[in-house]
Amino acid sequence: MASQEKAQNTAAAVGAANSRLASLDALRGLDMFWIVGGGLVAQSAAKASGCPWLQWVSVQMSHVPWDGFHFYDLIFPLFLFMIGVAIPYALGKRLSRGESLARIYGHLIIRVVVMIVLGMMVNGSLLTFNPAKFELTYSVLQMLALGYFVAAVLFLNFNLRNQIVATAAMLVGYWALLAFVPGPGHEVGKFREGCNVGDWVTEWLFGKWQGQQIGWVVGILGHASTAMLGVFAGHLLRSGLGAPQKLARLAAMGAGCLAAGFLWSGWITEWFPGAWSQWPIWFPIIKVRWTSSYALYAGGISYLLLALCYLIVDVWGFRRWATPFMAIGANSIFAYMAWSLCSSAFRRVSEVFLGGLKPYVGPWHDAILAAGALAVLWALLGYMYRKGTFVRI
Repeated sequence: MASQEKAQNTAAAVGAANSRLASLDALRGLDMFWIVGGGLVAQSAAKASGCPWLQWVSVQMSHVPWDGFHFYDLIFPLFLFMIGVAIPYALGKRLSRGESLARIYGHLIIRVVVMIVLGMMVNGSLLTFNPAKFELTYSVLQMLALGYFVAAVLFLNFNLRNQIVATAAMLVGYWALLAFVPGPGHEVGKFREGCNVGDWVTEWLFGKWQGQQIGWVVGILGHASTAMLGVFAGHLLRSGLGAPQKLARLAAMGAGCLAAGFLWSGWITEWFPGAWSQWPIWFPIIKVRWTSSYALYAGGISYLLLALCYLIVDVWGFRRWATPFMAIGANSIFAYMAWSLCSSAFRRVSEVFLGGLKPYVGPWHDAILAAGALAVLWALLGYMYRKGTFVRI
């Protein structure tokens, strides 16, 4: 009963507005564009150009092996951030309709299970239909689902102040666990693969499974923090403030998170080396462990991109340019699954229609085929968008 009352108070706090943010669909689609072939097109084009100064594009379209940050390291956290932005809209609307928490939690659990199963189709060998080969492993959809679930639970049960406190506790607690909990190969304040409590716990629980086990169990704290940063943006955008105030606060939140992530990462010690570089307070930006500094740094960029997109699409009303990306964003999970499982089929269609250009385009042939494969999926998503066909979980 108390939880129901808290949930109703949360719904009232976020306001009665139920309108869908066009800028959110646009930014989600722009983010997904790089996953569903855009990154491959950019890499292929940079290689074909032969320009040494463009090779940084290929570098930016790949993940940093350990600590550091490339453009491609923003794609995943930006999407999880936008899932968080949507939580006050989606759950607030359901609460305002008087839906029970039991019903909402039931749907949350179903959604999490479905996304984990979809993740196992992509990364867990589920489609081999051979249980001996199944892998419960780190996957994009699995971590989106788990981060979303924790953020949704916090939204439903705590007011905004306590949501902020819980998020800060997750960020600091995750750092403390990885920095100070002793174990094999661990050194206080040092972060190496296999030498932290996150890796040990995941190995202990799921070591018998094949697949990529990269500390994701404890790492849920980092993923949930990213989703909560998005929830805070959702609270703000659903508030009764005017557009200028919303934009100013989004920009301030972005700058603050960006600065906090940068400072906590210890990058400043590379510019001003000294004894303080050995202090155990630093938490490097490590995407493959979703460190707290990484969550804040990527979250800061996400706030700023959302502010820019909100300004252009929702405030100024310039939407025509965004429509192709909104077609991707409106069916983002379908787009991800289609590209992950069927990209070779899209490539084959591209080869049928564009393969004959090879004698005429030279080194650009691969880039053209990659663009053609992307165009096949994009055409399908555009058709679904025009027909109002949206795949929901």
